[in-house]
Amino acid sequence: MKIVILDGWCLNPGDLSWAGFEAMGPVTAYDRTPLDDTDEIVGRIGDCDIVLTNKTPITREVLDRCPAVRYIGVLATGYNVVDTQAAAERSIPVCNVPGYGTEAVAQFAIALLLEICHHIGEHDRAVHAGQWSRCPDYCFWNYPLVELAGKTMGIVGYGRIGRAVGRIAAALGMDVIACGPHPWTEGAPWTPLEELLRRSDVVSLHCPMTPQTERLINRDTLRLMKDGAILINNSRGQLLAEQDVADALAAGKLAALGVDVAEAEPIPADSPLLSAKNCIITPHISWAALETRQRLLDIAVENLRSFAAGQPVHVVNGI
Repeated sequence: MKIVILDGWCLNPGDLSWAGFEAMGPVTAYDRTPLDDTDEIVGRIGDCDIVLTNKTPITREVLDRCPAVRYIGVLATGYNVVDTQAAAERSIPVCNVPGYGTEAVAQFAIALLLEICHHIGEHDRAVHAGQWSRCPDYCFWNYPLVELAGKTMGIVGYGRIGRAVGRIAAALGMDVIACGPHPWTEGAPWTPLEELLRRSDVVSLHCPMTPQTERLINRDTLRLMKDGAILINNSRGQLLAEQDVADALAAGKLAALGVDVAEAEPIPADSPLLSAKNCIITPHISWAALETRQRLLDIAVENLRSFAAGQPVHVVNGI
């Protein structure tokens, strides 16, 4: 097997090893491939039969021009960068990596929430700037501090990650409610979205981006939320109507926003969130802990081994 990795840097900037893939055939690994340069993508794939991609698009044109391709491995859970129908027509399995980041992403959602509640980074900078040394009292705080125990956490999307967030929130003493497309009987009580938004002190989004969830949080749904609620999103940036959310922050309807994703990534310089009040933004790193990336890589290697053995797993296009 000839293997090409089109954009390996985010997964492996040098602290992991491609040895698992190299044991199955010669590997050419590119840190990045231009996303909008089909000729370059085609040239890099060449006569390779195994293509591994994270965000580099594998379109119908790419597949038309690369007839040697037999397998496409997505180094992520989301696989919208691949024309799965075109791959299926050519009997090419497209395999993703589900479930690798559940604990890390849940942990990061709570980290965003705790930063909002305590502004640890800002207080650390204040101490290093000498504010504590000059303080006439034994302590000070530059922002209101928030205790979470007894408050209600509303989780939108109650899959693996949403359930993990719920477990942590419950451990902090929060009352957890959740909503999803279909009711369930175990875990946090299933709650219709409108009721969840009205009741929640904190709303945390953990649902996929679909036509039904695109811009789920918008001017109308924001009106349903409690005044002074906190919003967390480290799921998909397209779940937010970003200008509406920025307006809600400016008006005080939302007390704070913590996001690890943006509608366009990297976030554009004119994004309304960059100048929004009480908004914490991190650069899509919920998944990026070393342990989490190693797990992703291990699963991707096992996916390819299973394909080589004639028993592909985690196939998303029905092959």
